[in-house]
Amino acid sequence: MPTQTLPLTISMHPSDNVAIVANDGGLPAGTVLSNGLVLKDKVPQGHKVALVDLAMDAPVLRYGIPIGYALKDIPAGSWVHERLLTMPDARELDNLPIATVKPAVQPPLEGYTFEGYRNADGSVGTRNILAITQTVQCVAAVTDFAVQRIKVELLPKFPNVDDVVALEHSYGCGVAIDAPGAEIPIRTLRNISLNPNFGGEVMVVSLGCEKLQPERLMPPGSFAIVDERQAESVLDVVCLQDDAHVGFMSMVDAIMRQAETHLQRLNVRQRETVPASELVVGVQCGGSDAFSGVTANPAVGYCTDLLVRAGASVMFSETTEVRDGIDQLTARASTPEVAEAMIREMAWYDAYLQRGKVDRSANTTPGNKKGGLSNIVEKAMGSIVKSGSAAITGVLAPGEKLKQKGLTYAATPASDFICGTLQLAAGMNLHVFTTGRGTPYGLAECPVIKVATRTDLARRWHDLMDINAGTIADGSKTIEDVGWEMFHLMLEVASGRKKTWAEHWKLHNALVLFNPAPVT
Repeated sequence: MPTQTLPLTISMHPSDNVAIVANDGGLPAGTVLSNGLVLKDKVPQGHKVALVDLAMDAPVLRYGIPIGYALKDIPAGSWVHERLLTMPDARELDNLPIATVKPAVQPPLEGYTFEGYRNADGSVGTRNILAITQTVQCVAAVTDFAVQRIKVELLPKFPNVDDVVALEHSYGCGVAIDAPGAEIPIRTLRNISLNPNFGGEVMVVSLGCEKLQPERLMPPGSFAIVDERQAESVLDVVCLQDDAHVGFMSMVDAIMRQAETHLQRLNVRQRETVPASELVVGVQCGGSDAFSGVTANPAVGYCTDLLVRAGASVMFSETTEVRDGIDQLTARASTPEVAEAMIREMAWYDAYLQRGKVDRSANTTPGNKKGGLSNIVEKAMGSIVKSGSAAITGVLAPGEKLKQKGLTYAATPASDFICGTLQLAAGMNLHVFTTGRGTPYGLAECPVIKVATRTDLARRWHDLMDINAGTIADGSKTIEDVGWEMFHLMLEVASGRKKTWAEHWKLHNALVLFNPAPVT
């Protein structure tokens, strides 16, 4: 019989008392599983079936941990979904294992390179992009008008420049700019402006009256000297309220004139061979389903280990999506100080959620549940595996810039757009994004490699997904196979030899700054 017609279920741990159905379209009631169990209900793809009789209040085990407790007796062969479960309480942040797990030392992965752009600060870009920073949303439409003209009239003259992007955002005025938490969006925008893919060229468009003044956004010393003839760094600012501007086109012409100066400098840059250790990879998941933690995320985790062995930098994030695995993370911390930093970030976010009178359960979406994820505990267990097995050597607060190699926990909200924005601020030059339900997410500032968790999604979205990790569930490839496929694709994309589908179609989501401070 064709493999697809055979009932296929997947368990993640020997102690699991549920398994997920892997067959496209799910399985009908009456289906006999390979262990002889007969399904009492129709079970959709990705959803759980009880492998044994579960008494009321019994723990439902997946990944070897309780993802919930049965609200009533659940006979073996029944469909187990979120309406039949109560969610476990969140793990407390005290009495956690601290740096107790010492991962086996893996041999260095040597000899792998890509073609990148070296920057004066020592970082390496995977793209050569002119980014135009904005201090305030008020100037967004003018900047966008100018950027469209730059792309048509100027960019063709500079073939070594990949693109021109406006760093549009909704911040800058009407905010409590000195309140606790206001430093997060400011340093986020500052550090995005210094992303390795922008070659050290800092150009700012300001309105003039906004709270976030250019010198506060980019104070002296926060960016490198571009023109060696200058004794100190001078910020290139086009201020729309300057008296010199008479009419709209005067503003546009000023932006274009300054942009051309930056384009000239960027155009002389050439790719050169650099070691794979210069990759700064952000890993993220969105539109998740039950297969995320079975196929795509484990493959990303295997690739994460490869990158760490190669000396690269990898960031995993999404606080609410790893919060329920905090004990796993603190145990893997390389030092007690790293563990304490993770705990501090989790505690800060717990307090942030409490101010809004919500908790971590607000994370899961209708799509997550339709894809088989009953609650945030189950989702967290599948999300955390993106981090692989290496020791966690660093922690970043939101908006901070990465300063070390290895595996780092970058504390961010789980929102796809905010997480991607904060990882860009940290210095990400390559992004990996897994999805089971499907999302056309992309970033203008950085290549985004999209990984499908299911073969059906990869088939239907064949010109949006870059890698099909559904082959792991199909049995045609292993986690290791897909991890290596991802690693090699990263080097090709980083070198500019291959474009991602998001780049091909120019699918670019907006930057979304995380602002926990009040809006006035």
